[in-house]
Amino acid sequence: MKNFKKSLWTFLILFIVSFNLVWAEDIPNIIGTQAIVYDYETGEIIYTKDIDSKAYPASITKLMTALLLAENFNKNDMLTYTQSAADQPAYSYGKNVEQVLVGDKMSAENAMYALLLYSGNDIAYMIADNVSGDSSKFVDAMNAKAQELGMNDTTFVNPNGLDDNTDEHLTTPYDIALMTKAALGNKWIADTMATKKVTVSTQNSIPREIENRNSNLLDDTDKDGCIGGKTGYTTKAGRCLTAIYHVKIAEEKYRTLIGVVMNSEYNYPEDTIVFEDMNTLMEYGFNKEKDILKRNGDIVKSITASYKAIPFIGPNKTIDIPLIINEDIKYYKTEIEPEIDVKINTFDIWKIDESTPLGTITVKLKDYSKEYKLYSNISSSKLLKDNIIIYVGLGIGVLVLIILLVVIFKKIFGGKKRRYRY
Repeated sequence: MKNFKKSLWTFLILFIVSFNLVWAEDIPNIIGTQAIVYDYETGEIIYTKDIDSKAYPASITKLMTALLLAENFNKNDMLTYTQSAADQPAYSYGKNVEQVLVGDKMSAENAMYALLLYSGNDIAYMIADNVSGDSSKFVDAMNAKAQELGMNDTTFVNPNGLDDNTDEHLTTPYDIALMTKAALGNKWIADTMATKKVTVSTQNSIPREIENRNSNLLDDTDKDGCIGGKTGYTTKAGRCLTAIYHVKIAEEKYRTLIGVVMNSEYNYPEDTIVFEDMNTLMEYGFNKEKDILKRNGDIVKSITASYKAIPFIGPNKTIDIPLIINEDIKYYKTEIEPEIDVKINTFDIWKIDESTPLGTITVKLKDYSKEYKLYSNISSSKLLKDNIIIYVGLGIGVLVLIILLVVIFKKIFGGKKRRYRY
């Protein structure tokens, strides 16, 4: 008995350990406290880690500034370097790369490079002043654009993401994914994010080479891997990164995923942790298989329908109709619970068959949704079988009625003929 108990405990311990190992292998081990993997084409969310909690985005903010620049200027338009731009602290183009004087001019194309590659804090304010007249009005435009994109948990306070003097400049990993999707959809911004190195200048300054701070960025965009994104860091925000990965999954077929990592560690000067986090997430995202929510043939819902056993005259009957899905419903299982909405079509019960859709089931996860048709194994032949006694009784009644009418007919008309012959 002792040996049996010992063996049982050993088995349970091994089972628990092996289960935990399998689970651990399935969940990405990252340093960032918040993260998401988002499918650019479908809007499906593949991985979540506290994606709706608000956090500081740091310089990822500049993607929104880039969107408004692209909406309001062309590449060759000239922007004027303003006093509010000159007042910005270090990690500014005019302080750390090349001196820029107030009133100097820079092309919008060079401004986009300096904003997204070098992440110039001053360039963000220069753009804001040139687009809206001042940074306050520009921030209003940023927040309006955020609402337009569905970034409902985002509040921007400035155009560059510095948060030393505010606790209100906040967003979420999910909202950043939506903003990154919009940025990738703009060719000017997408091309800029994919640029590794470039030379920029103002009208009155010496041209300088700047390099993209996204160290995961591919040297050759024809290869599989990171094709864009935006870095960020402040003491409050920690190390942040949004990134876009483009991978060939079949002949002539590619897949694009967006990843966001927030509040990771900044291991200066190597600065590798957040980029390792992102690669871990992307490896997980591209290899993740979907779970089955509903299987082909599952009954999604049953409805009770009323009908007349004999059309138009009755009697009134009811029947339970199972609504069946004819394909697997698959989804990426995350911390988000899918919302399920079932709608029933208007139909004539005497005309339904197994190929007639009787309704739909829609599965929704955030901004992703997919609709599936619902069918039933009920048909008019089933109704006929269920009411066979009624139909037999009706047939007998009709037959009796016919016989009765024949007898009456013979009595009436048969008697007249006999009198006529007599």
